[in-house]
Amino acid sequence: MFGKTYSAKAADIEKKWVLIDAKGLVVGRLASVIAMHLRGKNKPTFTPHMDDGDNVVVINADQVVFTGRKKDQKVYYHHTGFPGGIKERSAKFILEGRFPERVLEKAVERMLPRGPLGRKQLGNLRVYKGTEHPHEAQQPKPLDVGAMNSKNLRAA
Repeated sequence: MFGKTYSAKAADIEKKWVLIDAKGLVVGRLASVIAMHLRGKNKPTFTPHMDDGDNVVVINADQVVFTGRKKDQKVYYHHTGFPGGIKERSAKFILEGRFPERVLEKAVERMLPRGPLGRKQLGNLRVYKGTEHPHEAQQPKPLDVGAMNSKNLRAA
């Protein structure tokens, strides 16, 4: 009466390479698109316990934008491990710092499941602050996130 549930095998998985230009894109909206591609939820063959997502290359990660006043008000916390060692940094401080791509990396990391599979899927993400990337040999297909929804794109 009912069909069987499809479950992808390791041999069936076909990983593609996707290139995303993050210039002028909203951080959270971009991160959710990236997380979907890393998990493989954009494919009809999605299997929750397998890594059947794509490899995602993001360029111009230093030119992502926040909506509202998040650039000044959003705070990232980390702990040094010592008593009273909680530290905070604003999004603006990180974006203007040495590793501006970490804003996008953290946003995507927090949208993926925690655990061994989530860490493996996060390993398929490569984020670069400039336009150059060393993955030309993989021939990544460009994905226009700005054209998906008008809210994804915002002038800096």
